Amino acid sequence: MSVGLIEPDMLLPIKGIRLAAVSAGIKKNQNKDLVLIELAENSTCAAVFTKNKFCAAPVILAKKNIAAASPRYLLINSGNANAGTGKQGVEDANASCELVAKQTGCSAQEVLPFSTGVIGESLPVEKIAMALPSVFDLLAENNWITAAYGIMTTDTKLKGISRQFELQGKTVTITGLSKGAGMIQPNMATMLAYVGTDAAIDQALLQECLQDAVSLSFNSITVDSDTSTNDACVLMATGQAGNSKLVEKNADYLKLFNAVSEVCLYLAQAIIRDAEGATKFVTLQVASSASLEDARQVAYTVAHSPLVKTALFACDPNWGRILAAVGRAGVEFDMDKIRIYLGDVCIVSNGGRDPGYTEEQGQQVMNQDEILIRIELNTGEYQASVWTSDLSYDYVKINAEYRS
Repeated sequence: MSVGLIEPDMLLPIKGIRLAAVSAGIKKNQNKDLVLIELAENSTCAAVFTKNKFCAAPVILAKKNIAAASPRYLLINSGNANAGTGKQGVEDANASCELVAKQTGCSAQEVLPFSTGVIGESLPVEKIAMALPSVFDLLAENNWITAAYGIMTTDTKLKGISRQFELQGKTVTITGLSKGAGMIQPNMATMLAYVGTDAAIDQALLQECLQDAVSLSFNSITVDSDTSTNDACVLMATGQAGNSKLVEKNADYLKLFNAVSEVCLYLAQAIIRDAEGATKFVTLQVASSASLEDARQVAYTVAHSPLVKTALFACDPNWGRILAAVGRAGVEFDMDKIRIYLGDVCIVSNGGRDPGYTEEQGQQVMNQDEILIRIELNTGEYQASVWTSDLSYDYVKINAEYRS
């Protein structure tokens, strides 16, 4: 089940990026589970990773490799997280990189490994070794959709988007993929996301672009308040669009940043729309706050409340649950000045139920698949948005049966 998420019919190729996906037998269902992304020489690459202290072996190695060399290949497996596997996990991740290096002639440091799936199980390196030759044979620029299927786990729908815009008289293309449906409160990005562009941009500036885009998108979503061990988001730029390389934050950079941010926001919201068991897509807007931190804290407190999330699933306009969540967020405000809205309907004002509110008005909003909860703190000028889902019976069922 997903909420208003439509799979793309096609995704635009990026000059200088080739992809392929095969089934290596890592997943029990024999679906595609091994993806390879090849970057042309002289490409630039930026990445952000999970802040979970128990970060997975591929995260440890990918962070090390991207600091040492310019990536030429990204090797991604689904069905096995290679997390909680200690030193052997790092050795297995490195062995996978060495397999790619041996096949291509690049160095192992030019390969970034990524994994997603069950935590605590050893990575089947021998299955990757057997499948790699066929992956290389299938590399092509138009395989973005195939690659998107290869990184899925509990996702019910493929998540991808392409955008084009004019930069210095050249057409620049951006295409991105993401996966994730549960264990989502990223604290950096999402479980896995890959965005490619043919724009030419300095690596340090590309890293800033990604970090700022992630803050507005992947770092503003939550399904269940769990931060994965394997989160990673990568932004690749091949420089083959023909524009002069961007080296500073000017008007041209802003065009690229806005387009990257649009792609990242779509991919992040797609994860919420496809959240495990989701029947609602919920936007939390906190306005007129004393600080950005206060706004985000209030939004996340409401978004993480099991009582709010179950009321959303039940289509129950139990506004008292929202009120209570705002009150325990640990943010200073005058309760007589706060206003809370369901959609356009004011439900709380002057410290209690708004005089004009009726249960029928609240019910009409809660019956919708997409719901806006707006909270006006009236303590300052900052605002923030967070996107979340409801909590359904299916979420419990999916996660109770995940390893079976």
